[in-house]
Amino acid sequence: MAEELIGNCLVAQSGGPTAVINASVAGVISEALNQECIEEIYGGMNGVLGILKEDLIDLAEESQQNIRGLRFTPASALGTCRFKLKRDQEYERILEVFEAHNIRYFFYCGGNDSQDTADKISKLAQSKGYALRVIGVPKTIDNDLVTTDHCPGYGSVVKYLCSVVKESALDHEAMGQHDLVSIIEVMGRNAGWIAAGTTLAKSKENPNDAPHLIYLPELPFSQDKFVEDVQNVLKKNKYCMVVVGEGLVDKDGNYVANSASGQDAFGHQQLGGIGDYLANYVEQNLAVKARSCKLGIGQRAAAHCSSQTDNDEAFMAGQAAVKAAMDGETDKMVILVRGEGETYSCETGLAPLSEIANGVKEIPEDWISEDGVSMTAKFIKYAQPLVMGEVEVPFENGVPAYVRLSKRRVRKVLDPFTFE
Repeated sequence: MAEELIGNCLVAQSGGPTAVINASVAGVISEALNQECIEEIYGGMNGVLGILKEDLIDLAEESQQNIRGLRFTPASALGTCRFKLKRDQEYERILEVFEAHNIRYFFYCGGNDSQDTADKISKLAQSKGYALRVIGVPKTIDNDLVTTDHCPGYGSVVKYLCSVVKESALDHEAMGQHDLVSIIEVMGRNAGWIAAGTTLAKSKENPNDAPHLIYLPELPFSQDKFVEDVQNVLKKNKYCMVVVGEGLVDKDGNYVANSASGQDAFGHQQLGGIGDYLANYVEQNLAVKARSCKLGIGQRAAAHCSSQTDNDEAFMAGQAAVKAAMDGETDKMVILVRGEGETYSCETGLAPLSEIANGVKEIPEDWISEDGVSMTAKFIKYAQPLVMGEVEVPFENGVPAYVRLSKRRVRKVLDPFTFE
């Protein structure tokens, strides 16, 4: 049995929000309330950036209605950031804030870079002899975290995008136009899980349903093959619907389309514009009309069209993080483990943060069809259960009634931190 560690807990969110990341926070809070050794439950505003500023809120003061409402509210209720800790002084400041507020449990909801940050904070605490249990909670619509079967947030973005594809396809069919090419650009920097997921929009009865072509970052993109693929689809259909991941690369590994905005705080190339680029390319090389649609943040914030399975597993991951810490675990991330058998089931496990940090899980080669623009039955079997079920979002005056936390601040006791 783990040694009892009495103190306060802190939960924070980082990176791009999802439709279910707040469900994980609700899971952390609900489980923490059951633990006698956790005295206070704090939230860190805007991830590590808020912790550096000692900007904490008292989550135990939130109403039960607000906590329950997190289950169906998108975005990051605690605020988020893309701030990379670089200086030793920044890591030491994090630990200083933890000591000042007797933080003994730290739960960080985020993706690759966030888990890397959590890993470094955990190791610093160990080197300083400060008793701290750090557990990561997985989050990313990209579904590219290693060791976990899938990631909370992925099922919901796929469900939403499949809805967009099906509805857009019906619109194109109704217009009765010939030779129309529609390109939908979706998120996905280094892995094409999101784009691949749109294959679920196809009905089993009609494999020619949209999307007709899916292009993934895993495969080198050829413009000549792209034109040929589009031509082949238009020979059979009035229109061609294409889904592309924003991170398409050519045979030399260069992004096909780059944003002029450079890199983010973690050194990742800012992507965007592949849809417009390909639409222009089609019109220049084929005598057809082309249009592009970049869904942007809408795809990660669409709680009104989110997956109940995804929501339940996000909540479960938050609960599991607290339970793991109570068992004495630290420097780990909660992972989702798929059960064996034909009927889908899922439970949680743990993996070392060092194994997750900055890794990328790509789609297995045998899940991509030989034509390079469609997915095999193996992928469909993997992804289908993740989009099942509909979250009941309450409506008020005809629009979703999401919640906002009251965010009662915890009194600061340290001097302000100086950023360089």
